[in-house]
Amino acid sequence: MSILSHITLGTNDKQRSTTFYDAVLGAIGFVRLPKPPEKPLAYERDGQMPTIYIYAPEDGRPATWGNGTHIAFIADTRAQVDVFHAQALKCGGISEGKPGPRPHYGPDYYAAYVRDPDGNKLQAVCYASD
Repeated sequence: MSILSHITLGTNDKQRSTTFYDAVLGAIGFVRLPKPPEKPLAYERDGQMPTIYIYAPEDGRPATWGNGTHIAFIADTRAQVDVFHAQALKCGGISEGKPGPRPHYGPDYYAAYVRDPDGNKLQAVCYASD
């Protein structure tokens, strides 16, 4: 059982985020949950929490990102990390660290960092030595 219920990220363009997150989270096994158009985007992997929600802030102000914060998603394989990074760049994200080993974090730590089109920092990490 996950200790997290959900994670929420803000967006200023839901359609752009749909394209981005369908591809990027899809690369690591997440699927978008069926929701009415007026509801936020929601993604889960294997029907398990945490649910990832993407939507415009309730207060009506623009969505912004936090400096020094990021969300790390576990990937099953290093190839998934590579696809996560490639899909992010293809869908309007920017690289914050190309896929590769990060031995200073551990012997099998393989990760990539990106920012989504709204500036949210995301990471995919694989702990397997594949």
